[in-house]
Amino acid sequence: MFHLVLFQPEIPQNTGNIIRLCANVGSGLHLIHPLGFELDDRRLRRAGLDYHEWVSVQEYPDLPSFQKQMQPTRLLACTTRGTQNYNEVEYRTDDVLLFGPETRGLPQTVLETLPPQQRIRIPLRPGNRSLNLSNAAAVILYEAWRQQGYSGADR
Repeated sequence: MFHLVLFQPEIPQNTGNIIRLCANVGSGLHLIHPLGFELDDRRLRRAGLDYHEWVSVQEYPDLPSFQKQMQPTRLLACTTRGTQNYNEVEYRTDDVLLFGPETRGLPQTVLETLPPQQRIRIPLRPGNRSLNLSNAAAVILYEAWRQQGYSGADR
């Protein structure tokens, strides 16, 4: 199933919500250091409720270490600077969805390593900057899962 990567996440409640999201969809979660919190942070635990045991959460010192270990077939950078709307992508079950830190998004140096069609965005009304990280992750991950017919879901 899909893999979701948080690059240097800063807010524990967002990561906790994303742990819950990954548990419900069946995705793995990968965290790229540095983190803006400790994994035993009570705010992260509260936001993730009791879903931590249902998710494989792996940590990496940096993005190259993640890429070397996981060797993703396709990495999709989720960014407000994306060139393709998230709903125009044909998702594959081995896709890796990469999200940046809440206050600054993915660095340009990371985005430049990917072809434009792998930089995806969620449309927003003019004048708005972005969605909350956990909301953006939910929008994109559920679209990817929908395209797979909600494989593994309780019907």
